[in-house]
Amino acid sequence: MLQLTAIAVGGAAGALLRFAMSNGVYKILGRDFPYGTLAVNVLGSLLIGILFILLIEKLAVAAEWRAGLIVGLLGAFTTFSTFSLETFTLLEDGAFVKAGLNVLLSVVLCLLATWLGISLGRQL
Repeated sequence: MLQLTAIAVGGAAGALLRFAMSNGVYKILGRDFPYGTLAVNVLGSLLIGILFILLIEKLAVAAEWRAGLIVGLLGAFTTFSTFSLETFTLLEDGAFVKAGLNVLLSVVLCLLATWLGISLGRQL
């Protein structure tokens, strides 16, 4: 039960952080491309790499904390379903280049960010 509570609390925090960050990015860069979702997903990928190494390999943190931070916080913070919807909407609107760019950037940047996070986490 403690693990479920940690996931719920982390999830609530992650959802609020996602909302704040994506809206902040949209205010700066505009809404003609899913910049906010891309930024959230890249940052979330970086953080999951760092936290995975720190919480599991380096610090051996309790399962409740790992679940709350990785499953709850980062699970709610990252936005794959939003990415899918925004990409589909771009395709439906005929913005094929933007849709392809969104897919390419999201996959490549998020994989690179996860690798960077794991690399940074191992150096701590």
